[in-house]
Amino acid sequence: MKHLVFKKILLLAGIFSGCFAAGAQTLLDSTALDNLSEKDKPALLTQLAERSRINGDYKAGIAKAGKSVALALKFKNYTEATKAYTVKVAIYTTIKEFMLSKKASDTTLSLAQQSRKPIALAYAYYAQALFYNAIDNSEQITRYCQLALKSLGETSDPYLSAKIYYQLYMLNSRRDDVKNVNKYAIAATENALKTTDYNLLSNCYTALSVAADYNYASTKNEALRDSIIYYLNKAQNLYLQYPNYVARKTYAISCINSADYYLRYFSDTDQTAKANAIRYASMANEVMKGAINGEEVRASSLGILSEYAKRDKNFVMAEAYLQEAYSVLINKKVPYYYTLINVVTALSNFYEQRGNYEKALDFQKKATAFNNKYFDEKRTLNAQKLEVQYEAEKKNNEVKLLKQSEQYARQQKYLYIGIAIASILGLIFMFRSYHFRLRYSLQREKQLHLEKQDAELQMKLEKEEQARLKAEQLLLESQQQQLQKEVMASQLQLEHKKEMLFQIKEKLSDNHPLNINKIWNEELLLDNDFEEAKFQIQQVHPEFFSLLNQRAQQKLTPLDLKLCAYLHLKLDTKKIAQLMHVEAKSVRMSRYRIKQKLGLGKDEDLKLFLQDMG
Repeated sequence: MKHLVFKKILLLAGIFSGCFAAGAQTLLDSTALDNLSEKDKPALLTQLAERSRINGDYKAGIAKAGKSVALALKFKNYTEATKAYTVKVAIYTTIKEFMLSKKASDTTLSLAQQSRKPIALAYAYYAQALFYNAIDNSEQITRYCQLALKSLGETSDPYLSAKIYYQLYMLNSRRDDVKNVNKYAIAATENALKTTDYNLLSNCYTALSVAADYNYASTKNEALRDSIIYYLNKAQNLYLQYPNYVARKTYAISCINSADYYLRYFSDTDQTAKANAIRYASMANEVMKGAINGEEVRASSLGILSEYAKRDKNFVMAEAYLQEAYSVLINKKVPYYYTLINVVTALSNFYEQRGNYEKALDFQKKATAFNNKYFDEKRTLNAQKLEVQYEAEKKNNEVKLLKQSEQYARQQKYLYIGIAIASILGLIFMFRSYHFRLRYSLQREKQLHLEKQDAELQMKLEKEEQARLKAEQLLLESQQQQLQKEVMASQLQLEHKKEMLFQIKEKLSDNHPLNINKIWNEELLLDNDFEEAKFQIQQVHPEFFSLLNQRAQQKLTPLDLKLCAYLHLKLDTKKIAQLMHVEAKSVRMSRYRIKQKLGLGKDEDLKLFLQDMG
């Protein structure tokens, strides 16, 4: 029975210690609630609920935690509500109400998310770890413990850190992982030492004793063996120093582990070890008398006492201890079948060794019956675990699907936002491009307009230049024509002088008498008239003579042209006769001859014709 008792006590220590407790130690009592406002009551109610849980009064613990939740939610204190629900999770897992435990643990997550505080989320993850510890899901225990530690981050909460590390210690003790058992037991103790929660610290010392036991089993180092009892003594001393703050069950478990230490590691002849083992087992039995849910601890202590009684050949006492253990367990409403099977098996073996086969058979039958009940209980519990695990996985998958859907929706939203942004940027780019094109078009149009204006100005300048050149050309032509007119007029005058001199010469040759004074005076008069005629001739159109030649049907002589010019200038016949030194009759005859050359009719006036031509 020795090995079985020890393994069971380790399990009891794990169940008892793996729950939430208050970090700040004060002497808790219900009367303190009267001195607090409603807003401050939730924290104390949560501590009272945890105190009830530690003492095994689960119904009271759930009721107080419920009150704490109600008041906390009234003032929207989601962090304190999360802590209270964590106590409920711990109680439901202890009494194997897995569905209620799952529901409560999910509520802690919901409240923590509303709180939006890392510490609340850390408690919620710790509650999830408690739930998965109850249904033996090691992977999820590790996951949520790591998430809880991550949520704490730089937040200083040594109490919660100690509880998380203690949970990891328990998980690795079930795996017999010596390295991690030491690692997490040390981490839990280091954090517990920073608190004033002596019940937690006592459990951590017990964890260190278990780690030392693993170390001794693997190395057989005597120093490590002695450290087992060293840490158990430290756990027991805390109860003796702070009896109001360390639970009786915590103290009783450390005592049973001490008794088991002496039972396993010391010889039958070592009286000191025997005395210590009996003393610790008796203290555990005594302290748990009348305690709620203390039957299993008492049965374990009575089993150790029975073992020492058999060693002393005191079979009466050995039987009495086993019978008392059986009585303690069988009177419980829902017996601990695992421990009860160990006890009735020990009784069956005892009576078989004593030759009382009837009783041996009777207890063997009871052991078989309890085994069947234990098997049924385990099967029912496993079915419940599988069911709740299935529901948990189903919900987790639903949550994952929701998260994936949410992530997909978020990605889709981001995609739509990206498309919208891209569209807006595209529109902006198009607008800017259109704006630039429009501005370029306007600038181009303006430039073309300026170029057009420049071209028009250039054309205007060119036209003005051409006009100027034409004007200059016309001026030159006019000047040339004027010169030609002056030359023509001068030629007419010269011809007149030449003709006059020629006539004077002929008269002198013929010895005609001449009146020089008269000729002189006539020439002076003719010169004056000629100057006037000369000016008028200069006004004649430069194309006058060419037009006459073009119109003439017969060639006009210079004398004909001279007469035409005189007629054009509106000189009368007498004046023309004087200028030409001929008779008036000759002038009229010449006019008739010119009219014929020009092809004019009898009714047409030569003088008007010549004037119109000019």
